[in-house]
Amino acid sequence: MTLDERSPPATAPEPDIGEAGAMPVPSKPGVRKSAPRPRPASIAAEEATPAFPFSAIVGQDEMKRALLIAAVDPSIGGVLALGDRGTGKSTAIRALAALLPPMRAVAGCPYSCDPAAPAAACPHCAAGLVRQGRLVPVPVVDLPLGATEDRVVGALDLERALAAGIKAFEPGLLARANRGFLYIDEVNLLEDHLVDLLLDVAASGVNTVEREGLSLRHPARFVLVGSGNPEEGELRPQLLDRFGLAVEVTTPTDIPTRIEVVRRRDAFERDPTGFAAAHAGAEKALRRRITAARARVADVVVPDASLEAAARLCLALGTDGLRGELTLMRAARALAALDGRERVGIDEIRAVAPASLRHRLRRNPLDEAGSTARVARAVAEVLP
Repeated sequence: MTLDERSPPATAPEPDIGEAGAMPVPSKPGVRKSAPRPRPASIAAEEATPAFPFSAIVGQDEMKRALLIAAVDPSIGGVLALGDRGTGKSTAIRALAALLPPMRAVAGCPYSCDPAAPAAACPHCAAGLVRQGRLVPVPVVDLPLGATEDRVVGALDLERALAAGIKAFEPGLLARANRGFLYIDEVNLLEDHLVDLLLDVAASGVNTVEREGLSLRHPARFVLVGSGNPEEGELRPQLLDRFGLAVEVTTPTDIPTRIEVVRRRDAFERDPTGFAAAHAGAEKALRRRITAARARVADVVVPDASLEAAARLCLALGTDGLRGELTLMRAARALAALDGRERVGIDEIRAVAPASLRHRLRRNPLDEAGSTARVARAVAEVLP
């Protein structure tokens, strides 16, 4: 979606961002440019440790399926995983980051624009620079609960302004998450002002920054992934509606599954590299499956019978608006692409219905059943 550039504030001229989002300002006498700061050893060690393999996660099939569906079709709108503590929510989401195939991005662009279709709001690509592509990992960015607004949206790089006399924009977490995933653990505890900010950016796909004389816009399209424990607080309805899929994560109750979870986690913590190597083949096969699904998802046919089934199901549940049908259709199509099917059938609609609709139901004081039970009951009645 193309958006007009916003006018800069009348009190300060708009900076010429150029390639690095910077412009020279009068340098201060006696100030020399500081040397690059070394990366902390703890960060380097953390990046060297492989993530727990996605294919090695035991159980939690609905959550894993929802994450794979979002990886195939980001337009679904993200995934919300709510459930008990210690059930692998964060592990699965971080494992997805290591699983995703790399993407092609403009070299040097802080927003990782696609060389074939740079975003209209990207100040780097709009400067007319040579757009050379390179393969980079799909960004999966953590948004901490205590993050400041400047860290999230970006702000003036004070160090460069003082040391080098350059007024530069330091991109925030939203810039890093463009074309990737933005992960919020304990999303139901996120502060209200950050929720409002996320709602604005998620709706437009553009982040507008006006800080310390800076006025610019940059692309910020990402898949929002959240996790949390519903016992610690409810999610605001406006943010809840932004998630395409919502899954419930519960503690396994059967002994064999619990034993296998503990065994695999212990093996990973004892030898992360060896454990990852043992599952490298399964990870590679799953990565190929995602790549193939992305290539075929646009060609998957959604017949009228499947659309009618989705509409009847939403009517039976009384969901507001048409976002339920849209999510059902897109999720079912992505699932069909993952399974190598060419058409969406009732089985796909039935499989994705709980995750697509459980968080879109109105409260019914006369029905004590939970949202998952209500969806299951409607599926049994409407899609026999």
